[in-house]
Amino acid sequence: MAVFPEELRYSKDHVWVRVDEDDNVTIGISDAAQEELGEIVYVELPEEGDEVAKDELFGSIESSKAVNDLFAPITGTVVEVNTELIDSPEMINDDPYTEGWIARIKPSKKGEMRTLMRADEYEEHVKETSEDEEEEAEEEEEEKELEIEDEDDDDEEY
Repeated sequence: MAVFPEELRYSKDHVWVRVDEDDNVTIGISDAAQEELGEIVYVELPEEGDEVAKDELFGSIESSKAVNDLFAPITGTVVEVNTELIDSPEMINDDPYTEGWIARIKPSKKGEMRTLMRADEYEEHVKETSEDEEEEAEEEEEEKELEIEDEDDDDEEY
């Protein structure tokens, strides 16, 4: 079961944010996100000095299941990236909140942290998202079954 540390804030895109002592922020993906992705095999990191904008693409994560884009949870300048992820992307699976961090950003817009979810809000968001995905999967399965039945009907001789 996924863990949601209380001291972090979360984006709807499953990125966590922690305010550091120097007022920069550290970001990574949530435990729920890494569980959903499965084994992470590659991480495309931003570069130090890159300007990132809230909700804009800043990297990607490739897993055994898919490639997912990373969207910045806040606006600012990348001051550090976790280069250890280049050779060991599985660190995100093993420890998404400490060793598996992705980047550190110097925020440039005050107030953006208030737009992010608290742990309890994010936990609810994850539950709702999971329920929606389960419903969609069930609907897709029903549609496939109907298509198969239609194909079987087409094959019958009259």
